[in-house]
Amino acid sequence: MKILIVDTYYPAFLRSFYSERPGLERRPYAEQWRALMDQCFGVADFYSTNLVRLGLEATEVVANAGALQLCWAREHGLGLRYRVTRRRGPGGIPVPWVSKSWIYPVLRAQIQAFRPDIVHIQDPAATDPAFLREIRSDARRITGQIASPYPPRADFRAYDLMLSSMPHFVEAFRKSGIRSELFHLGFERTVLRRLGPAASRDAVFVGGLSRSHKERIQFFETLARRRPIEWFGYGLEQLARGSPLRACYRGPAWGLAMYEVLAGARIALNHHIDVAGRYANNMRLYEATGVGALLLTDWKENLPQLYEPGKEVAAYRSVEECADLMEHYLAREDERATVAQAGQARTLRDHTYEQRMREFVELARPLL
Repeated sequence: MKILIVDTYYPAFLRSFYSERPGLERRPYAEQWRALMDQCFGVADFYSTNLVRLGLEATEVVANAGALQLCWAREHGLGLRYRVTRRRGPGGIPVPWVSKSWIYPVLRAQIQAFRPDIVHIQDPAATDPAFLREIRSDARRITGQIASPYPPRADFRAYDLMLSSMPHFVEAFRKSGIRSELFHLGFERTVLRRLGPAASRDAVFVGGLSRSHKERIQFFETLARRRPIEWFGYGLEQLARGSPLRACYRGPAWGLAMYEVLAGARIALNHHIDVAGRYANNMRLYEATGVGALLLTDWKENLPQLYEPGKEVAAYRSVEECADLMEHYLAREDERATVAQAGQARTLRDHTYEQRMREFVELARPLL
């Protein structure tokens, strides 16, 4: 089985990545790709690495990484130019597919060159359904994965299988006649040996604040008035001038830098995006526990299926309870460390991308 994973990265991260590495855009595609994957941004090459370990052929492409993709195009004789078109998606979240002028032609050529059995799309909401219909002759099956807001009229009928870590998304897809399965996110254990020294911090939140995070903004503004927290991420411009979170902001933390912030934290705070509803599902669950921080997350009805609250993670049902739990664990280091270690052990046992890719293969194989 050959699988091509099509991903997109935040434009702000890509700009930062290349600006910190002058001249990298002139290096060969393979060198740029390896340098980008080594940043451990998002799911990086975690899917392909573990699929290869299972005996499959797999690789990732970052479809909106202009320098990288146009390098591939040059190396394969495609005469294309880079043109940026900026727009925003649901809830004001930046859509990383910056232009159709080169993204789809390069991606189509990559699919034709790799000739995969499965093309797996990590950003279905931003992918043109017409393009998916075009590649039907180049790939046997198309799968997608989504756990973020998407437009009400989004068309996912071109997918043979839609995966989501949100049970209500799976239910909605099935009701609309689309084959769908629950598929959780995870943690890549090899990140642990890549981490550098981590500054010690009491309580951190790493994540974004946007119009899709109204409840999150309100929650952290209230919490910041009660307890000291440090915030790394994006969305400062979304905050009111008088927001207490402005004083908590420490700038962006991408990839390995994000993992190092979490690894140095005694408590890693989590609060799900509004669309998550009743379900725990985001990457922060696994990233924070995976590097050994105590995860303090909002209570969700399926959380006990992932972690045991009170023993492997801590969970709150209100701002007041969150503040109380912060005070409790920061004053009891042995207890905090015991829960954090148990959470990390659970992640490394049940929630790694090695395990997830075994699950992916079981879901994808019947399609062929």
